[in-house]
This record gives sequence, structure tokens and C-alpha cells, in this order.
Amino acid sequence: MQPAISRSAPRIMNPPAPSSFAVSTPVRREDTFLAALAYITCIPAIFFVLVQPFKRNRFVRFHSFQSILLAVATVLIAVVMRILYSIFVLIPVVGFLLAWLASAVLLLGWAILWLVLLVKALQGETFKLPWIGNLADRI
Repeated sequence: MQPAISRSAPRIMNPPAPSSFAVSTPVRREDTFLAALAYITCIPAIFFVLVQPFKRNRFVRFHSFQSILLAVATVLIAVVMRILYSIFVLIPVVGFLLAWLASAVLLLGWAILWLVLLVKALQGETFKLPWIGNLADRI
């Protein structure tokens, strides 16, 4: 004897209701340009944080603070890499190559990250970096 197979009617699933954070307001083209400009150097980012019309704009302020915090993190990582470079060079033959390889990989990763942030700002997206983005959002 075979067990009876029950066949029930297919259930129709309703799509979930959109949450409040999924809905975003459109970003003006000027704001995307200013947010991308904040990533070029820290000088525009600091300017945007200090000057009144720009610091009221949440999109420009977020990207400015993220740019400033990324620059601070870059300096800290550069100091750590300088110390590691001095240690790696002490290893005969491969130490120097290992130090240059680590520096090249970090530089390439930083350049790709910078380009992604620049493009995302130009597209009007708020792209948060793991720790820096959350901190920039709270400021």
C-alpha cells in the first residue's frame, strides 16, 4: 500500500509591505556632484561640513563625514604599514618583496574603494562603509 498524497491548493503569497528605510527621497543632481567632490580630497569635505547650506543637507553631510573618516583611517593604516614595512625588510631576500606586495595590494584596494565611493555618490546612493559609514551616519 502506498501512502495517500494530499494535494492542497497553492497558496498565494502577498509581497511584504515596503519598510520606511527602503523608501528614499530623490537626490538632486547638484547634491550628487557635491557628495562626489567630497571624495576628491578632504578640503571640500571639511568645507561642506562647516558651511551652513551644505551641512543641513543629509546626503552631502554623510558623504563628507565618510570621506573625512576614510582619510583618517587611511593615515592610520599608512602608519601601521610603515611599521610593518620596517619589520618585513628585516627578513632576508623575500622581506622586501613581501613588503612591496602588501603595499601594492593595499594601494590597489584603496583605489578601488575610492572609485566605488565616488561612483556611488554620483549615482545618488548612500553607500556605507562597514565601521566608517555607521559613524558618519551618526554624526
